[in-house]
Amino acid sequence: MQFHLNGFRVGDPGIEPAAENMHGPEMPDQVDVLIAGSGPAGLVLAAQLSKFPGITTRIVERRSGPLLMGQADGVACRTVEMFNAFGLAERLLREAYWVNETVFWRPDADAQGAIRRTGRVQDTEPGLSEFPHVIVNQARIQDYLLDVMRLSPRRLEPDYDLEVVAVERDDVGEYPVRVTLRRTDATRLGEEICVRARYVVGCDGARSRVRAAIGQTLRGDAANHAWGVMDALAVTNFPDIRLKVAIQSAREGNLLIIPREGGHLVRFYVDLGDVTPENRDAIKQITVDRIIATAQRILHPYTLDVKEVAWFSVYEVGQRLTDRFDDSVSADGVDRDPRVFIAGDACHTHSAKAGQGMNVSMQDGFNLGWKLAAVLQGRSSPALLRTYSGERQPIAKELIEFDKEWSAMMAAPPKDPARPEAGGVDPAELQAYFVRAGRYTAGVATRYRPGMLTGGSTYQALASGFTIGTRFHSSPVVRIADAKPVHLGHAAQADGRWRLYVFADAGQRAFDALCDHLMNSPDSILRQITPTDTDPDSVLDLRAVLQQDHREVCLEELPRLLLPCKGRYGLIDYEKAFTSDAVTDIFDERGIDRERGAVVVVRPDQYVAHVLPLNAYAELSTFLQPIFRIN
Repeated sequence: MQFHLNGFRVGDPGIEPAAENMHGPEMPDQVDVLIAGSGPAGLVLAAQLSKFPGITTRIVERRSGPLLMGQADGVACRTVEMFNAFGLAERLLREAYWVNETVFWRPDADAQGAIRRTGRVQDTEPGLSEFPHVIVNQARIQDYLLDVMRLSPRRLEPDYDLEVVAVERDDVGEYPVRVTLRRTDATRLGEEICVRARYVVGCDGARSRVRAAIGQTLRGDAANHAWGVMDALAVTNFPDIRLKVAIQSAREGNLLIIPREGGHLVRFYVDLGDVTPENRDAIKQITVDRIIATAQRILHPYTLDVKEVAWFSVYEVGQRLTDRFDDSVSADGVDRDPRVFIAGDACHTHSAKAGQGMNVSMQDGFNLGWKLAAVLQGRSSPALLRTYSGERQPIAKELIEFDKEWSAMMAAPPKDPARPEAGGVDPAELQAYFVRAGRYTAGVATRYRPGMLTGGSTYQALASGFTIGTRFHSSPVVRIADAKPVHLGHAAQADGRWRLYVFADAGQRAFDALCDHLMNSPDSILRQITPTDTDPDSVLDLRAVLQQDHREVCLEELPRLLLPCKGRYGLIDYEKAFTSDAVTDIFDERGIDRERGAVVVVRPDQYVAHVLPLNAYAELSTFLQPIFRIN
């Protein structure tokens, strides 16, 4: 963590200096970005935008205060990587339950009505991420993000007791979207106010009014299977109660057990069967006592004595998706730059079984946030915002297809060898599919297609472990200036900057030449996109990794580009240059060509945008110039 750049400050360095153009508690007449809904997607977006002092962001929520008990709880490895960019990973990992292993149980052929353990696997394949898959209540996730907002330059707090009534785009002036809000608190119930915004983002759930305003509809299965879910404190002799467990019983249905944070709380997902028009009302009336009784029968011969239920519900969510995540096509079919967006459950819904809903929603917010900031700061043209729907809608579609298959397998009865015509899923097949699907459940299967923000694969072999279009997979390195072992990817913060990771060639000739070009050449893309009155890394943050041991590198002989002078005092940044870790060599770990080296271009949302040779100056410029406004 770096601070004191612009002068010595006492106190908590995590509290950033407040912006000068702060608004009061009342909603202003005009805002840059208005976010509807303070769920996971909305809060990730708001937390990212709150980092920019010059951007006026407001987030409205119809509830009267923060969420106290959330529905979602699974936090994928990829999401923890994202949280690290917000400075939240350490806090999350300290509090959360770590999902280390998953076990599988099926009917016991030797004891009628009983179950037995049939398999045990590591929950996440080795090396998939430096972070684990964890469990923590959605309300706590949102608390973390609220804290980021409160400590940011904007000191952002949600505006509670406000719901969206209407969203109208008239393309008049600098604030072309008119939003009508209605108060939901008792003291001013029904009072309406109007706000004009440059951009509006609907994170207002499956019944989104913002989605309706742009003419989008959720399509797909509204509800196809029901599960009862409860968070309980219980006493049991079931031996795997502190492991993630998938149980198939012979006749009582299936059960998924997810241990919760704190060492005692456990979540039970209880199979309630298919949803039909005839039984939907009855399913809605299911009580917690029935959920407990069903779980007790599935666990036989083990006992389950539920002492307290902290929360329970019945899920009837299917998989649904909208055609677009923005208003880039008007009601009369005219193509235009988008001004209104939707994210999270407003544009895609998932079952609870694959643990995708909250995680995918937060990735929506992360994808959109840096793009809005770049446009609002004038660093990119509004055309950049078209990539949000173009990237996230296909990803949501792919994950929904996976979710359908995984949910169907989880709900299916075990295959009976004596009655193969009855169908079902073999327990071994369920376990094998779980292992194969690990990249989806870990959140690292996302791969963006080639386009404006994702280059071609011509030079992929130079860094085969940094697959273009996928998230930047971090690896240990040693920082040269202070010999500190760090993770290379952890240098990136949720600050809207692009990253240029430069891996030196064997003789460092191409490496030195690249550094000289970027710093001194009139054709340097770094000089072309960096405003003259800002720090040299304010847009493109360059980091370099050399091949030799850190003790063999003379700091004073590094290219000046890697020791930039920043801030009002021109202080030197000593955290730009690294070497390989002695135990885990990043060149070997990520398949980097030692002879030729490589340039890895990484987007602000941690996805690899391109891989290029060190001497590909023109190709680097050709790729980045359409994304940025050139000085």
